[in-house]
Amino acid sequence: MVEKIRSSSRGLDTPRVVRKRFLLRSRPNPDRFGSATENFARFMGTPQFLLYMTVFCIIWLVWNTFAPADFRFDSAALGFTALTLMLSLQASYAAPLLLLAQNRQDDRDRVSLRQDRQRAERNLSDTEYLTREIAELRIALREVATRDYVRSELRSILEELLETTDGQELTLQKRKPRKPSENTVALPKVPAAGRKQSR
Repeated sequence: MVEKIRSSSRGLDTPRVVRKRFLLRSRPNPDRFGSATENFARFMGTPQFLLYMTVFCIIWLVWNTFAPADFRFDSAALGFTALTLMLSLQASYAAPLLLLAQNRQDDRDRVSLRQDRQRAERNLSDTEYLTREIAELRIALREVATRDYVRSELRSILEELLETTDGQELTLQKRKPRKPSENTVALPKVPAAGRKQSR
């Protein structure tokens, strides 16, 4: 008998056979269903919805109180049982729809918080990088010669040059203008723009 049980049972490495169902499993699109419930939950939180519900209840009560007895569908003697059942049914559906909308909003808030945290971390790393770069620039600028330093160095060099000449003035020799060669062609003089030619 043990051998029969072993032969009929399968090992853990063998997947189970999917059973056929008589009823089809409904799988609504969660995004579409969630957006519809959010829209309905938003509508339930508006003054229009409260106004519509108030008008509906007043019409229900007036009709079932003052209409002819043959046309009434909810008894005032029983405390408007049908209206109570309808309002409780509406509340029983509204609560899960509101919770579903709240869960979707929580998911969106969680995603936005995660994105904000990542953005803050990127901003912090960028700020630290820029701080390091500015510090390196400050250190590099300390080694750069300033205008006052260059002027003082030029003054000292000029003083040294003047001391070496022992008071003699430095004269620069003027170059003599070269004579044009025979091969060059004299170009006509063009008057400067803006000047009037004198006759």
